Amino acid sequence: MFSMESFQQEYETDTVDVAIRNRKFSFLVPKSLDRFVDPENVFNDFPLWAKIWEPSVILADYLASMPVNPEKSFLEIGSGLGLVGIVASSFGHKVTMTEYKHDALNFAKANAHINDCSNLKIMELDWNRPELEGTFDKIIGSEVIYKEQSFYPILRLFQTYLKEDGEIVLAERPRRSSIEFFRQMSERFNVRAQKKIIRNGSDEIRVMMCRMTFKRM
Repeated sequence: MFSMESFQQEYETDTVDVAIRNRKFSFLVPKSLDRFVDPENVFNDFPLWAKIWEPSVILADYLASMPVNPEKSFLEIGSGLGLVGIVASSFGHKVTMTEYKHDALNFAKANAHINDCSNLKIMELDWNRPELEGTFDKIIGSEVIYKEQSFYPILRLFQTYLKEDGEIVLAERPRRSSIEFFRQMSERFNVRAQKKIIRNGSDEIRVMMCRMTFKRM
């Protein structure tokens, strides 16, 4: 059973503040990644969940701008620290946030707590052995497309949990893997892509936001 007291005893954290649509949110992040990294193989299963990524901010802002329909349900995959789901829930959307990593789930629960998201569902989800009930009006995710071996499990999630008239919204940096993923998905889905740019000082960070619906056969 999760509790903030046990979380604070287990993890050393820093706080990152994020503003979305004139609302301020605070997120606990690991002070150090050392405990989550295999020193024998730093790049194996690197804790990508432990950082707030720019595509997550883009997606959170998009969801915050959407009209709220209390009858519509959202499923977030690969929620990481919880920014997207927490923001969407705070703006009134009905969200089920999912992660597989135990530590990521703990941080997501802690961040939901400190941002007063009591109506947000947070659940464990193994993409290879999904055990969720029901279907959803939207499936959302940010920075989840990295490995080609995850393409098919993600496709199965879409086919299993998205309602026939539902929509998938993913925000990704334009990497080789993400571009190839959307190319493959275009065989089964209508894919509409929009380019977004975040400026960080002199740097420009490019993000693809893709909205997908089932093709009618």
